[in-house]
Amino acid sequence: MAKGYWIPHIDVNNPEGYKAYMAATPEAHRKYAGRALVRGGKSEVVEGRMRSRNIVREFPDYATALACYRSPEYQRARPLRLPHSTGDFV
Repeated sequence: MAKGYWIPHIDVNNPEGYKAYMAATPEAHRKYAGRALVRGGKSEVVEGRMRSRNIVREFPDYATALACYRSPEYQRARPLRLPHSTGDFV
């Protein structure tokens, strides 16, 4: 079965405020077996545009990736991210 992925591209405009979001997400990731493959690190734009943070989080399958995003655990964390960042969440 094919894996499922979250691929957020984020610009954090308030790192101190963003910490609450980071502290709130592990519960959902553990429950849905999400693991970070890429989080931050050095990167270079070779075509197009990018944001300052690029994350790839792997889940057992597509349905589990969506279930995690829609879960009460993640939906409690999500509002902690929004005022402190802008981004695209694929």
